[in-house]
Amino acid sequence: MRPGPKNLITDVAGLLVGNAADETVKTGVTVLTAADPFTASVHVMGGAPGTRETDLLAPDRTVERVDALVLSGGSAFGLDAAQGVSDGLRAIGRGFAVHGMTVPIVPAAIIFDLANGGDKGWTTSPYPALGRNAFDAASETFALGTAGAGTGATVADLKGGLGSVSAMWNGYTVGALVVVNAVGQVTVGDGPQFHASGCEFGDEFGGLGQGIADPTRLAPTKVTQSDREATVIAIVATDARLSKAQAARLAVMAHDGIARAVRPSHAPMDGDVVFGVSTGARDLSSPTDLMWLGHLGALCLSRAIARGVYHAIDAPDDVKPTWRGRFG
Repeated sequence: MRPGPKNLITDVAGLLVGNAADETVKTGVTVLTAADPFTASVHVMGGAPGTRETDLLAPDRTVERVDALVLSGGSAFGLDAAQGVSDGLRAIGRGFAVHGMTVPIVPAAIIFDLANGGDKGWTTSPYPALGRNAFDAASETFALGTAGAGTGATVADLKGGLGSVSAMWNGYTVGALVVVNAVGQVTVGDGPQFHASGCEFGDEFGGLGQGIADPTRLAPTKVTQSDREATVIAIVATDARLSKAQAARLAVMAHDGIARAVRPSHAPMDGDVVFGVSTGARDLSSPTDLMWLGHLGALCLSRAIARGVYHAIDAPDDVKPTWRGRFG
């Protein structure tokens, strides 16, 4: 097992990611799309999710494939970003064909980033335009950290961000894309090591090794702070050919990556959502391969969470320090 050449979710051939941000508002949008529709499902484990069109991703629902997935800041306001993406898709004739129309299928999930020091006094929602701009920017390469939907993200004691990684195994590619805005902590105690360090390839988030956690000490959280904004939202993708039911299982297993990287995770005030995606480029060669793909998905998600925080950069009026600013 090794990272793909870009160490991004776009190592899964055919996938594209676009970012757009408003630095004044301290928010943004990240879009995952592809030239062709792809299979997707979802699993929600947070107690306070914010989503759009996730019911249709259940294995028994009619629509088999989607045209894009949206990760957005802005709490409920951010769900409007999917409209901008839908407009972009419709402009190029993409969508579910019905009665002579094409209806783009664009599920979305949001984080709460309304108390992060940005100017939230808009009169017109910025999110439809951010969604369209992110869709138009979709590419095989994209920025991490303070970018896209990770622009205004925070964790318990640090600035959060947008993370992505990939892994290649047995001819398959798996990738993760995540917005890290958890209620909990991603580093160990007062030190710079990440909880996810046991999953790290090389020095992709510092190469500092594993810290020693004190089992008698509760991790700091946002619960006692004024900014209780929370949630980890993520996409785990593979080029293996999966049904919607199998994509759902991929998403379920990938949630373990949040639990390994964030303490605590899946809290009542988190909205933890993981989408499972399949491009279908390669048939499963063994009945056990789905098990290992889910395992890789969890490992990738842990790594992506640490990488998103590791790459965050300072900006004016930040309410929390970056990892780099605090630990160098």
